[in-house]
Amino acid sequence: MARTTTRKVGILTAGGDSPGLNAAIRGFGKTAIGHYGMELFGFRDGITGLVENRYVELDGKALSGILTVGGTILGTSRDKVHRFPVDGEPQDMVPTVVENYRALGLDALIMLGGGGTAKNAKRLLDAGLNVVHLPKTIDNDIAETDTSFGFATATEIATDAVDRVHSTAHSHHRIILTEIMGHRAGWLTLAAGIAGGADIVLIPEIPYTVESVAETIKARTARGSSFSVIAVAEGARDVDDTSDYQAAQLLVKAAKTPEAKRAAKAHLAHVEDAQREHSFRLARELEAATGLESRVTILGYVQRGGTPCAADRLLATRLGAAAADLVARGEFGVMVAARGESTEAVPLEDVAGRVKLVPLDHAWIQAARQVGTGLGD
Repeated sequence: MARTTTRKVGILTAGGDSPGLNAAIRGFGKTAIGHYGMELFGFRDGITGLVENRYVELDGKALSGILTVGGTILGTSRDKVHRFPVDGEPQDMVPTVVENYRALGLDALIMLGGGGTAKNAKRLLDAGLNVVHLPKTIDNDIAETDTSFGFATATEIATDAVDRVHSTAHSHHRIILTEIMGHRAGWLTLAAGIAGGADIVLIPEIPYTVESVAETIKARTARGSSFSVIAVAEGARDVDDTSDYQAAQLLVKAAKTPEAKRAAKAHLAHVEDAQREHSFRLARELEAATGLESRVTILGYVQRGGTPCAADRLLATRLGAAAADLVARGEFGVMVAARGESTEAVPLEDVAGRVKLVPLDHAWIQAARQVGTGLGD
C-alpha cells in the first residue's frame, strides 16, 4: 500500500445523471482505499448533501458491483453552493460547506459533474478547500478535456434511435426529426447523426434556414428517395432565432446592475422558452415546403439512462484512478482531463465557466459534408 498524508476524502456527483458516474466513483474509491489507504465519504444528492451534511462512508463492499450500474448510487442535484435554496430564497452556503468539510476532517473533496459542477468546485477552491473535479456529461461540452464519461454511451443510444427511425421514415415516405440532447453544443447530435446515417444534422453551432433544409430534402426526392431522417440538437436554431438568442445573451453580459441583470436573464429565459418547441415548428415548416409528412421523436432522458458502455466504463475508471493519484500527491484545484489514453491535471480556472463547442472546421463536420450530409446552412 502506498504512503500518503491524505486520510479522509469526500466525493459527490452533481448535475444531471450520466452513464459512468458509478464507474468513476468505483475507480476513485478502489484506488483511494485499496492502494492509498484513505477513508472515503460519499455525500448524498450532490451539493444538497454537502450543504446538509448528509453522507455515508464508502468501503469496498459499497463499491462492489456498481461498475455496470447506470445513474449514481449517491444521488444528484443541480443546486449551487452560492445560490442554495433556503425557505424559497437563494443563500450563499459556501461557509456552511466549509464548516461541514472541516468538521468531518476531510483532506479533499472529489466532485463529479459537468460545467455547473466545475463552477461550484472553483467556488469551493476559492474558499480554501482541496477540490478535484472529474468531467461528466453526455454533451461532451466541458472545456480542456478530449471527452467526458457519459458521452460514448449517449452516442450509442442516440445512434441506435437514428438507425431505427430509418425504417419508419422509409416505409411511410416521411420526414422524421430525431431531437437529441445538446442545449449549447452539438457534439452528441453530430456524432449520432453521422454514425446513424442521418440525411441532415442540425446543431447549435451552425444556424440553419428552413429553405436550406427543404432544398436538401427536395434534392433527395429528385434522386428517388421519398423520405429523410434529420438529427436535430435540442439547442439548434434557425438564423433568426439564433440572432434573437445571441442578442439576449449580449444583454445579460452588458447588464451593470443587479436589477438590470435580473431583467436581462428573464428576457433570455423568455427567448429560450419561445424557442423550446423548435423541432415541432421545423417539422410543420418542412411539411409545408416539401409536401412530405413530418414527425418528431424526442429521445429525452433515455439518452442519459441505463448501463454505461465499455468505453465509458474504461474512461471513468482511469479518470477516477488518476484523481486518486493526484489527491495522494497533494495536487488540488484541478480537473482530471482525458488526453488520448492518458490524463492531465488542468487548473479549474481554465475550465469553470467555459463551454467546448464544435469548431466549424472540425473533422466530423468536414466528413459530414464530404459524405453529403446536409447541415442546414
